[in-house]
Amino acid sequence: MTSEGWGTPPVEPISQHYIVCGGNALAHRLVLELVEHYEVPVVVLVTDRTRDHAPQIEQITGVAAVVEYPNLTEEALRAVSIDTARGLALVEGSDQDNIHAALSAQGHNPDIRIVFRMFNQRLGENIERLLRNGAALSGSATAAPAFAAAALGRPNSVEIEGRYLHIAFDDAISSDRICVIADHIDRQDLSKIRLLPEQEGDSAQFVRLAREFGDDGPVRQGGLRRAPEPEPEAGSDSEGEPERGHEPAVGPEVERAVEPDPEAEPEEPPGGIAALQALRMEPREPISWVRRLRWRVLDTMRFLTNARLRVVLLIALAAVLMAFAVLWYLNRDFGWTVYISLLDLAGAAQPDQQADIATGTGTGGLWQRVAQVVITICGITFAPVATAIAVEVLGSGRRGLPRNPSAGTRDHVIVVGLGNVGTRVATQLYEMGVPVVCMERDPQARGISAVRALGIPVVLGDGPFEEQLRRARLKHSRAVIALSGDDATNLEAALEARHGNPDVRVVVRLFDDDFAGHFYRTLDNAASRSVSYLAAPAFAAALMGSEVRGTLSVFRHVLLIAELTVEDGSGLIGLNRHDLEDPGGVRVIAARFARSNQLHWGFADRTRRLAPGDRIVVAATRSGLARLNTVLVEEV
Repeated sequence: MTSEGWGTPPVEPISQHYIVCGGNALAHRLVLELVEHYEVPVVVLVTDRTRDHAPQIEQITGVAAVVEYPNLTEEALRAVSIDTARGLALVEGSDQDNIHAALSAQGHNPDIRIVFRMFNQRLGENIERLLRNGAALSGSATAAPAFAAAALGRPNSVEIEGRYLHIAFDDAISSDRICVIADHIDRQDLSKIRLLPEQEGDSAQFVRLAREFGDDGPVRQGGLRRAPEPEPEAGSDSEGEPERGHEPAVGPEVERAVEPDPEAEPEEPPGGIAALQALRMEPREPISWVRRLRWRVLDTMRFLTNARLRVVLLIALAAVLMAFAVLWYLNRDFGWTVYISLLDLAGAAQPDQQADIATGTGTGGLWQRVAQVVITICGITFAPVATAIAVEVLGSGRRGLPRNPSAGTRDHVIVVGLGNVGTRVATQLYEMGVPVVCMERDPQARGISAVRALGIPVVLGDGPFEEQLRRARLKHSRAVIALSGDDATNLEAALEARHGNPDVRVVVRLFDDDFAGHFYRTLDNAASRSVSYLAAPAFAAALMGSEVRGTLSVFRHVLLIAELTVEDGSGLIGLNRHDLEDPGGVRVIAARFARSNQLHWGFADRTRRLAPGDRIVVAATRSGLARLNTVLVEEV
């Protein structure tokens, strides 16, 4: 049911509901998460029902009401029954507006759970201390690692207690994997992916071995033969929820003992798999000092934009080196040769006098005098050029003057769009040691000053993408990330980039899943991500009281890494690993018990029941985490 009219409250009284303030893409995804996976009543407060995603939000089945108010005022909060609501999500507007709304909501309802979007994470942490039950999240910070990793052609990671969890595919999976998190991976049809497929118990491998050996007979020569696995049932939901009765992978010990049956009929390939693995240290992008030195030299030469002047300087440099060699050959004293050469370059050398030559006390020799003259003349050429370079370097660092890409920029990533997400991605790539060039059409974009402070080059202007990408040195780039808020604009930038450099990797921000599916099928060496799809599960989980440590991308699907605390009165008390994992969509990957501060990875005791004070780290699908959150708030 939706409200009638403009700015009117819900038609029917409502309580114990959740309020989402915003009509953008993140609000749209968040409403879907709450309605489909948490099955809670949702009231949406928008500024304009006809703009952005508000019309699509009104069509979502399960939305209790959509209320329109031009500003997030006290009256607007009362219109959505803030006094009886269980949670409030502020996912649109500026940081200042969200802070004001959060404090106002707490004044109306001190017990309400408040989750608000903040770009300034440090400020958000300070505001959390002012709220009784609040959490500040950044959608751009949640999604940025996935975009940065996609540009580099590797999965993003989530840091847990000094370990970096990431997803490995097929041949990249090692024997120390934590768990299998996806199978049936078909890159041409991403709807076939199953996240967290049904797994067998930890003892299943040993039971299989016992059946193969039998009670009496010896081991059959030629090794073990693996029994055929049941065919997966047809059909899987869009998220890839688990189906029963299929084990995608076996342990490395059993796999080495398995040999194919020569009489068996060949089976169809089961498709790719993905597994969760951990690294002790997040890998950086190594750049050799030789390449960095070459870039610096080319950067310096860039300031000498006149080709003829470059030729003159190169000839002068060659002449100085030859003259230096003559001086060293005649005197056989390297230190003195350097000393006199520098003085000659600066025009401070003392020439020979006729009286000195007559008495035999001169520098000695025609060739030495010629060499000194050559060095002195070349020094006259170098002095003004060095001054011009210094002035240019200092001038380019002035505020309000972004630095353009230099001639030495190579193997860099081009970030198109300096909104919240683009700024985060550019900053993260820079911190990883990857060269970055940014493009922005709006000279007032907030991200320009942030990346300029890091010394990242920015190409400004609203010209055609072809020209802008050329200025960003597309020919020498390794990847292009299109991060504007419009799918069509991002696709245009990606296609122009691929036209200008067929080998460049393109990563595109796309909201529409069907659009993304066509994108994957049409372009190779490409990836797409959705900011709202990556961030909405974290906002929904936070609204329910869980702490999502990060999200991992499996193509267009998302896996959540969350840490749950077992508190007094929680429905998790008394549950074990079987209870948590058997319904599907959840893997317990680590546990920290109340009596110990140590985090146990791959805790093997599946019968140990949770007690107050315990903490568990889980990998979960969106619906799996929603189920745990439902249990979390239940009373014993």
